[in-house]
Amino acid sequence: MFIATHNEPADLLYKTINACTYLEYPDKNKVHVYVCDDGNREEIARLAAHLGVGYLGLADNKHAKSGNYNNALSHTHSSLIATFDSDMIPRREFLVKTVPYFFDPEIKMGLVQTPQSFYNQDLFQFNLFSEKDIPNEQDFFSREINVMRNSSNSAAYTGSNTVISRKALEEIGGFPYGTITEDFETSLRLQKAGYITYASEEVLAAGLSTTTVESMISQRIRWARGVIQSIRNTNAIFTCKLSPAARLSYLNAYLYWWSFLSRMIFILSPILFALFDFQLVECGFGELLIFWLPSHLLYSISVRYLSTNIRSLRWSQIIDTILAPYLIMPVLLESVGISQKKFKVTDKKKQREKTTTWRYMIPHGILILLTAAALLRYIHGKYGLALVYSSVILFWLGYNMMALIYAVFFMMGREAKRRYDRIGAEEKLEFVYQGRKYEGRTEDVSEKGMAFSVKDAVKLLLKPGDDLGITVLTERYRAELRAKIVYAAKTESGVRFAASAEPVSELDKRNWLQIIHDRAHSLPKEIDPWRTVYDDVVQNVRMRREEWRRSSSSR
Repeated sequence: MFIATHNEPADLLYKTINACTYLEYPDKNKVHVYVCDDGNREEIARLAAHLGVGYLGLADNKHAKSGNYNNALSHTHSSLIATFDSDMIPRREFLVKTVPYFFDPEIKMGLVQTPQSFYNQDLFQFNLFSEKDIPNEQDFFSREINVMRNSSNSAAYTGSNTVISRKALEEIGGFPYGTITEDFETSLRLQKAGYITYASEEVLAAGLSTTTVESMISQRIRWARGVIQSIRNTNAIFTCKLSPAARLSYLNAYLYWWSFLSRMIFILSPILFALFDFQLVECGFGELLIFWLPSHLLYSISVRYLSTNIRSLRWSQIIDTILAPYLIMPVLLESVGISQKKFKVTDKKKQREKTTTWRYMIPHGILILLTAAALLRYIHGKYGLALVYSSVILFWLGYNMMALIYAVFFMMGREAKRRYDRIGAEEKLEFVYQGRKYEGRTEDVSEKGMAFSVKDAVKLLLKPGDDLGITVLTERYRAELRAKIVYAAKTESGVRFAASAEPVSELDKRNWLQIIHDRAHSLPKEIDPWRTVYDDVVQNVRMRREEWRRSSSSR
C-alpha cells in the first residue's frame, strides 16, 4: 500500500497512515504500508516509524508522482498495490471490498478504482451556501461517468483509492512519465495492454477537497492539460488496441475540455446579437425553435436519465460558466502541443478567513454588465408580438445571467468559521458527573470537538466552561476524551451540548480519528430536487447580508 506525499504536513498524513493500520484483511501479514515521500523529509520518516509503517524517501525527484511510485515499486514485492493520496483516508473494509476483484483467473484485471469522495464541503457547496442541497461536484464523474465507462473498458484511474496489479504495471513499464496526469495515462496504457480497468460504485475512502478558488482552477487546468497529453501520448482515439467504444469514450473525454469554449460562445452569442447587432447564425424564430428547443430539451432529459440526481442541467451549466474563462487558453495551448511539464501538488490547506477572489471575478463581472446592457437595449421599444418573437433571445440572455450571478457569488467566497470539519455521526457516549453516570449520543464529531445530546437529564447542570471526561464507543472503537462544554441548551427530550475535545492518550487519538473518519460521510449524495434558482439566489443574498452584519458589528 503506497501513500504518496510531497510537501503535505505531518498532521494530514497522520490520519491517512493511521487509517491504513486499521484496515481489515484475512492475513494482516500480507498488508504492507509504505509512505512514499519524494520530499525525503526526516519528520515524515519519524512519523512512519512511530505508526509502524514503512518509509521510502526520495530526494530530487524529477518525475513527480510517477517517479515516486516507480521508486516504491523497485523496493517492494507485493502482487497488488493500493495507492492513496496523502489526504485520502480509507475505511477499514477497503481491502476486503477491492482485492476480491483480482481473484478470478479468467479476468485480466489491471486495476480497481473506487470513487473519489470528500469529507469536507467542496467550493461549490461551501461558497454558494449549498452544503445541504448539492453533492460534491466531483461525484458526478466518480460515481456516474467513470462507472458508465466500464461498459467500454475505459474507466479511468484517478490517482487514489485504487488497487493495481503489479504484473500489469510491470508490463506497461511502470507509472508513465511525460504527462502531468500519470494516473489517467496509467489506466489508458493498461487498457491498451489488454487489461480490465474497473470503476466500482461503493465509496471506501474520503479526503479533502480543494479549499481555494486558485487551487481549484489550477487543479482543473492540470486535469485538462494532462488528459490531452495522455490521449496524445497513447494515440487513444485512433489506436486499434482499444475497442471502437473505448476510442469514442476518449474522444468524448478530449472534447469535454472544449465544452468550456462552447459555453463562452453560448454566453457571448446573444450579447453580440442584442447589443451589437452581430448575427452569428442566420435563422428565424421558427427555425430557432425547431433546432434549438429539441436539443435543449433532449439534453436535459439525457442528463436526468444518465445521472441518479447527482447532477442537473442547471448545475452543469453553472459549474461550466464558473470555470470556462480559465480553461479555454490552456486547452488550446495543449491541443497545439504547447505543454505544461511541471507537476504542481494541489493545495489542500484549510482557509479560515473569507477569501474574495476579485481577479477571478473580473471576466464574469464584465459578462454580467454586457448581458444587462444587451437585455436593456433589446427590450427597449418592443411590445406585443415583437416581445413574443424576441422571447428566445430574452430567455437566452436571462438564462446566462443566472449562471453568471452564481459565478460572482462563487468568487465572493465565504468565511470559514470552523477550522475542523464537522461530520454527522450518531454514536454512544458516556460520562460521569457529580457521581452519576450519564449516557448520550453524539450528533456530529470533529477532530477538536463534538455536539451531543443527553436524554432525561433535567437535573444535569453542566454549563459552558465546565470540564468533563467523555468516553465515545462504537462497535470497533473506544476513545476517552477531555472535553470542555462550550454550549448547552434544553430540548424537548433532554439537553443538547457542544464541547471542545482532546483525546486522553495516543491510542485514544488514533481511535478518535477512526470514529470520525471510518464511516459514510454526511454531506449530500444527491441534489435537492425542490431547490429553485430563486431559492438559491435569495439564500445567498440573505446569508451574505448576515455575514456582512456580523463582520461589521465585530469591528
